Amino acid sequence: MYQFSYAEVQTDSVADAKDRERQLLSRSIDLLIAAREKGTRSNEAIRAIYFLNRVWTTFVEDLGSEDNELPQELRANLISIGLWLLREAEEVRQGHSDNFEGLIEVSQIIRDGIQ
Repeated sequence: MYQFSYAEVQTDSVADAKDRERQLLSRSIDLLIAAREKGTRSNEAIRAIYFLNRVWTTFVEDLGSEDNELPQELRANLISIGLWLLREAEEVRQGHSDNFEGLIEVSQIIRDGIQ
């Protein structure tokens, strides 16, 4: 019977977590693209903004946790980006902006940077 070492399990769980983060960001991007095509007052926009809010609220909370092992400067930068995304999404939700493109581009950059 093969037994996994702690290091192997830990490496797998980190890789799995990163994969889930990429998948969540990809889903958010897909929803934002659909929303951009339908407009700020569409059901697609409501779904996209709601999903983005859930994802980034969770990310920001995790990044602010003492248990998060990312370097502090990277965590601070990602929190700043996350807060911008949340503010911009709120502007779109309230009808003050239609900046889906900015939300999409920043989300793509973050997703593509997860390694």
